[in-house]
Amino acid sequence: MEKVRQMEGSGENNVDGSKKVTSLLRLFMACMVSGGIQYGWALQLSLLSPYSQTLGIPHQYVSLTWICGPIAGFVVQPIVGYYSDRCTAKMGRRRPFILVGCLIICLSVMLIGFSADIGRRLGDTKEHCSATTGPRWAAAAVYIVGFWFLDFANNTVQGPARAMMADLSAGNHGPNVGQAIFCLWMAIGNILGYTAGANGKWHEWFPWLKTAACCDACANLKGAFLTAVILIAISMSVTLLLADEKKLDKADVEAASGRGCCSAFGDLFKSLKNLPPAMFKVLAVTAVTWLAWFPFLQYDTDWMGREIYHGVPQGPKQDIYDAGVREGAIGLLLCSVCLAVSSFLIPKLCRKLTSKVVWSISNFIVFGIMTAMVVVGLISTKGYNTSYTDSLTGPDPKLKAAALTLFALIGIPQAVLFSIPWAIASEVVANEDGGQGLAIGVLNIAIVVPQLIIALTAGPIDKAFGKDNTPAFGIGGAFAFICAILALVLLPKTRGTSSAVIGGGH
Repeated sequence: MEKVRQMEGSGENNVDGSKKVTSLLRLFMACMVSGGIQYGWALQLSLLSPYSQTLGIPHQYVSLTWICGPIAGFVVQPIVGYYSDRCTAKMGRRRPFILVGCLIICLSVMLIGFSADIGRRLGDTKEHCSATTGPRWAAAAVYIVGFWFLDFANNTVQGPARAMMADLSAGNHGPNVGQAIFCLWMAIGNILGYTAGANGKWHEWFPWLKTAACCDACANLKGAFLTAVILIAISMSVTLLLADEKKLDKADVEAASGRGCCSAFGDLFKSLKNLPPAMFKVLAVTAVTWLAWFPFLQYDTDWMGREIYHGVPQGPKQDIYDAGVREGAIGLLLCSVCLAVSSFLIPKLCRKLTSKVVWSISNFIVFGIMTAMVVVGLISTKGYNTSYTDSLTGPDPKLKAAALTLFALIGIPQAVLFSIPWAIASEVVANEDGGQGLAIGVLNIAIVVPQLIIALTAGPIDKAFGKDNTPAFGIGGAFAFICAILALVLLPKTRGTSSAVIGGGH
């Protein structure tokens, strides 16, 4: 293991024998696959919770379909990371996993997009989709299978792609440049994906997407996901062509590969014993932070369709609901723009205020935004200016503007979410002479466990209160307030000078 790590850290001879990437443009283009993957992820975040309800999955059970994300992050990433470090394929260490993962992603999004049509073939109702109000269980089953494969495949690609950028940039530019390029492609993918999700014209541009089982909203999702297949195929091809990996010599990894993939989990849990005491505080604050965030990530566009536009996924008000979902995707686009702009300001703020203060302030902002979303939702559902919501023209313009503003503003603390936890963790282990790579990997546990908790509990809580998404957002706001206090009390005083990786957080 030590031999592999030494070779990985060498700028002169990378472990995979790859040539030094001297061109920054080539390095940028070699990372294109991360943009294609993020395009599909943006569509998943903005469209799939609403779409699952059009198949008849009750709102209180939608959150359960998302448990595959944290499970995939916890199980797949260590296994794929272990084997990609030791892969001796002719095309290199990382590219085989990127190729296989992208192919599975393409198959998964096709399953999701055509799930209604497949379900009809498998025995779902023969009613036209415009008249169907009940569950379509065969379609829902196909959708869930596709959803799980999609999340597992996303994790199969993202880990090796991020590691490959560290490999290729180690010679000339340094790993920080490689990870910055990775995150830039993620931002590009987000913006394009949310734009595609907000587009309601796919069914008009490609009328053949509509079928008896798949009406306008379904056809729009199908069209957006077909573009994802095209973009992933293109971006994967560019990455496979330009990423100059070479075959890894089997002799270089013989000593490190004896125990199999289980050693990845063994190393992960053993590292918990060796973490600096301050790292446990970082893990605790990170976990509470994600308890605050996951309700928004899971229900954002559904909130816009239900609470703001007063639509429902099935029945006469389905068109209103679909319009709200598209408007929510526009809000997420604005969120991504604010996130990108805010990312440039965070290092300076951390140097001036310390990272713990910036993290605390960001959670106070999340608390304020979540509280405002609860208030706006309650005002809207109590019939404020109902004349606007009785037609297809949309909700009260003031409420719509307020909702879009909240979506945009939440991009500011999201920039903190995707950067500062990793920076503080990196600085803590550096100060304690710890192993940064394994310690930062442990931080993933503090992300996936809260996601799993919210996925299992958000739906039943919403059903108990009978208020759609409002209870989940209220709980998220409460956790954000708690986390803001914990950040000030528990976190070590650092100024974010560490060269940490900006996290993507799926």
